[in-house]
Amino acid sequence: MTIRILLVDDHSLFRSGVRQLLQREADLEVVAEAADGIEGIKRAKEFHPDVILLDLNMPGLSGLETLQLLVQDVPTAAIIILTVSEEADELGQALRDGARGYLIKNIEAEALTTAIRKAHRGEPVIADSMTAKLVAQFRAQSVPVAAPLPAERDKLTTREREIVQCLARGESNKQIARHLDVAESTVKIHVQNILKKLNLTSRVQVAVYAVEHGISDMAAP
Repeated sequence: MTIRILLVDDHSLFRSGVRQLLQREADLEVVAEAADGIEGIKRAKEFHPDVILLDLNMPGLSGLETLQLLVQDVPTAAIIILTVSEEADELGQALRDGARGYLIKNIEAEALTTAIRKAHRGEPVIADSMTAKLVAQFRAQSVPVAAPLPAERDKLTTREREIVQCLARGESNKQIARHLDVAESTVKIHVQNILKKLNLTSRVQVAVYAVEHGISDMAAP
């Protein structure tokens, strides 16, 4: 199956670069581009893309305003914010308004294509650098929770709890590997095991789980 993509960004050079990058992938197709929110909504209604890459800072209709209208007009599309903004407020608002993901424009090519495929499958995709900010917002809005029950703690090994704490701080696999002095491939395996044990699907969900269950502040035994 080919994933059909709409690019909405006011910088033509950036759109051109992203298009060239995505067109290298056999399962990805850029079906249309738009330079502003109004044009983006028109193109979305015309082409009914599977995934929309949307900038936040555009002239005229803002990215968040465009997002709200796109969610109404093309509810089947997975909308990923692709922006330079690392503001926690904009992240939170975008997710509340229906964005499937929030990525920063310095993202690596492979990470972007992987994120598009995940979003198309219905999975949330959040830049690692934004995870800690999302968790901080969640923590500020949440009622303090009691320490997790022993049975809850026993799901995870000592090393896995250490990695959960790192995920709650928004660390990437590379940062976790350096922090714990292990191979990055080992971290990936641990993350997969954590997701399976906790029945979760994303790193963001693990970070939120850590806050809810007190694991993010819990010292390893």
